[in-house]
Amino acid sequence: MAVCYISGIGFGPSPTFQYSPNRTIPFSSNQITTTTLPRTKALSCFHHATTSVQPTFSFHCKTKTHFPFRPPWPASNKPTTISSAMSSGYVQEDLPPALDSTSDPPPIFDGTTRLYISYTCPYAQRVWITRNCKGLQDKIKLVPIDLKNRPTWYKENVYPPNKVPALEHNNEVKGESLDLIKYIDSHFEGPSLFPDDPAKKQFADELLSYIDSFYKTVTSSFKGEGTEAGIAFDNIETALTKFEDGPFFLGQFSLVDIAYAPFIERFHPFLLDVKKYDITLGRTKLATWIEEMNKNEGYTQTRCDPKELVESYKKRFMAHL
Repeated sequence: MAVCYISGIGFGPSPTFQYSPNRTIPFSSNQITTTTLPRTKALSCFHHATTSVQPTFSFHCKTKTHFPFRPPWPASNKPTTISSAMSSGYVQEDLPPALDSTSDPPPIFDGTTRLYISYTCPYAQRVWITRNCKGLQDKIKLVPIDLKNRPTWYKENVYPPNKVPALEHNNEVKGESLDLIKYIDSHFEGPSLFPDDPAKKQFADELLSYIDSFYKTVTSSFKGEGTEAGIAFDNIETALTKFEDGPFFLGQFSLVDIAYAPFIERFHPFLLDVKKYDITLGRTKLATWIEEMNKNEGYTQTRCDPKELVESYKKRFMAHL
């Protein structure tokens, strides 16, 4: 039986969100009340948010058959303005299978730029998103690694820390996701993903420094060690009010959004499933940010099945319960 991996944009209910007052948090704020757009629930599909495409579902089978189709927009969810990323036909990138202990190594240091990732790793996902949003699919080759059955040559010949992500470029291999997204943005062609404005640069540094604390605060609530997740998401809500020239952390889409997206992608369905806690309720900016991220093909191309993410997090964080 052929196994198909389905990607696309699905449309769920569109709840109404009510704005709740700010709590004291570590980011400066010029909070305003906004009206949320309907929430879309997306599966992984598409790449690059600056080219105009309509939603396309792509099925990738072991037989390599590839047949896209476009579902109609549901009338209740049809946007008033369709982003340029969703107005013409698009076929998503054909992703290679993960390499494991039985796989031969690629021809390392042959001049090809390679991004070693895992399809399920949020840190690797950051760099994968950056590569897509820069339009570098033809410049940087994806080499997925099976983290549960890693090839020995990866540690011995490619990246001794034996982690992903890692970038092979100019006969060197570099690691660490936040370093790599900055490196790709500054060393490769494509639209800049980091601001020139000094105030935005400073705030970007604050947000990138905060992300580890954000992660630890939320995941500690998973383990029953605290109930601070709400405060962490209030911090995000207020951070999203800093600039009014767009729905993203720095107003316009940037590396900051890329850095946070893989974790919010995981926290949102997990907390809803396990704690019955909707992180967007009362947080209109965060709800809109999630919706806007789900229109960005550079990101949605990298998304995992939310059900698989929830099950993975249950095994990781709730095994002791």
